[in-house]
Amino acid sequence: MHQRTVAIASHSGLHARPASLFVKAAARQPVKVTIAREGRDPVDARSMLAVLALAAPHGENVVLSAEGDGARAAVEELAELLGRDLDAT
Repeated sequence: MHQRTVAIASHSGLHARPASLFVKAAARQPVKVTIAREGRDPVDARSMLAVLALAAPHGENVVLSAEGDGARAAVEELAELLGRDLDAT
């Protein structure tokens, strides 16, 4: 299993447009990726409703996790995405 903790860089947090971009990127991955706020249960990163329900604000740390072939690349790609201000793109 590969895990990485990353802070949400988007000023609006993981809401609306940033969440949509993140979920679409997660759906393209060859493995299932989960996302969780620290201390909470993980949710499927491909689920828009689940990601929005996290209500992760700007600066909040989230944990990305995946298992299997391609897990490291998938987690790193999604972590890089969350580390950018997706509201600005």
